[in-house]
This record gives sequence, C-alpha cells and structure tokens, in this order.
Amino acid sequence: MQKVLHLNADKCTGCMQCEMACSYENYGVYATARSRIKVFDFHVTGKKVPYTCTQCDEAWCLHACPVEAITVDKASGAKIVSESTCVGCKVCTIACPFGTINYVQETGKVQKCDLCYDRAEGPACAEACPTGAITYVDANWTGLDRMKQWADKLGNQPSAA
Repeated sequence: MQKVLHLNADKCTGCMQCEMACSYENYGVYATARSRIKVFDFHVTGKKVPYTCTQCDEAWCLHACPVEAITVDKASGAKIVSESTCVGCKVCTIACPFGTINYVQETGKVQKCDLCYDRAEGPACAEACPTGAITYVDANWTGLDRMKQWADKLGNQPSAA
C-alpha cells in the first residue's frame, strides 16, 4: 500500500516544526531555508499553509529531466532526485507546475520532497507536526474516492426512476 502526505491548512499554526524536521532529517541542521517543505504565510488573512511536492502520477519533473536524475522509488512512489546524477540544469523546476522543486545554490543541484523514503517512520515533517496538519495516509484515502464520499454525503445518490 502506498501512502501520501495529506496537508490540511485548516490545522496549520505556522509553528515551522515541519520545516525544522525536514532540514534536520536531510541535512543534519535546523535551518528552515534548507527544508523541502515550506509553510506559506498569507499575511492578509493570517492563514498558514504547508506546501511540498505532491509526488504527482504524471511527474512532469521526472519526464523533463534530460539526464534522468529523477526516479521513482517503487515502495513509496516518491520521485527522488539523485544528487550524483543531477547536473543542476533546473529544467525540472520549470516543468513542475507547483513550484515544489528548488535549486540549491550551495550544491548546484535541485532538491524536492522524497517522502523520507529511506526512513522507517515515514516523513519527518508528518511526525513532527503537533496539530496533525501534515499526515502520512493511505494513498486511496485521498483523491477520487474521497471526492465520491463527499458527493454521496451531499446527495449524489442514484435517483429512483
């Protein structure tokens, strides 16, 4: 069973624990600038929204990479950037319609969420989130099945003819 990150902006307080956990897991330092997940702060509304790679099925980043530095981890479904293969051309950053792949000036490579694919506990951000704004859930829980459940609650039942 594959799992995905589920982000619930209504529960986010902007504590930045997800960013700190991500940077520590991947780089061994607490530095939000190095995090692969970001919390956007909408100053006008006061809303905080966690945002990271959604591991798209289409994976435009993967298909756009001219050196095949992005691959799919079979177990988790995560799209993973191989630092040793990446040449830092940034084509994947252009291809990603969500802006969740970032160029890292210090390394000359790109980084993106890989669901902490080699971490037994799952993504560090989900484990660190104190409010449940970030959870790691069964992939079938999101998407079409969830929309159907919601539609059924709203009366999307077959009519008796």
